[in-house]
Amino acid sequence: MSIITISRGSYSRGKEVAEGVARRLGYDCLSRDILLDTSELFKIPEIKLERAIHDAPSILDRFGVGKERYMSLIQTAFLKVMREDNLVYHGLAGHFFLQGISHVLKVRIIADIEDRVKLEMQRKNISEKEARRMLIKDDDERNKWAQFLYGISTTNSQLYDLVIHIRKISVEDAVDIICHTVTKKQFQTTPESQQALENLALSAEVKAALIELNPAVEVCAVNGIVHIKAKIAETLQQEMENTLKSHTWAVKGVKEVHIGVSPISFYED
Repeated sequence: MSIITISRGSYSRGKEVAEGVARRLGYDCLSRDILLDTSELFKIPEIKLERAIHDAPSILDRFGVGKERYMSLIQTAFLKVMREDNLVYHGLAGHFFLQGISHVLKVRIIADIEDRVKLEMQRKNISEKEARRMLIKDDDERNKWAQFLYGISTTNSQLYDLVIHIRKISVEDAVDIICHTVTKKQFQTTPESQQALENLALSAEVKAALIELNPAVEVCAVNGIVHIKAKIAETLQQEMENTLKSHTWAVKGVKEVHIGVSPISFYED
């Protein structure tokens, strides 16, 4: 029992690999489904979620909470699904959202730009110039998002357990490699790793419940005990603490709530 995340650029054949692995192992295969779950769970139009993920963040995003809020909600819906185990996820941010969970095999699928251009030309019936432009733009936006959210590029091999180059290694070969690797002991679900995932999921759910009240709030949950760090103006401290607690207690699975407050400086934005 494991989770496999597959990171890939457009037209790198990562989707084919993910679907092949899922078929071979009898796992569920998810990608855009997470957007649909988030849209339904939080009553947000799906088009807004798509833009939040696929449009590179502008300088204005650094002073607002729009995309941060959307990403928090997506992470919550994502981890809610990942609790089920035996899953293959291909798409943006999966390997980020599951950092520190030992029963996750993180895979990166890469392909030469020329091969990707040819495939996009065939599938979209567009010129080589247009296909290349679209691929470069898509890669750039994905990397900007990774830098914006986590300060690291999606192309950094240290993020992954496996990096597979689709060329001499075929899609079928890649499926074989992944299916063999995921049987290793270190990628099997244990009670400890499942609890770590439960803690991560509860932290994300609480943060999603609080982010509009306090956009910079930090949340850590361990076995149902939730620790919250928040910056609050002294004049609003007691009222905001009570509000944060009430919203946290409304989240299923919370057993205790502890809030640590630091005052907002008069000169702080």
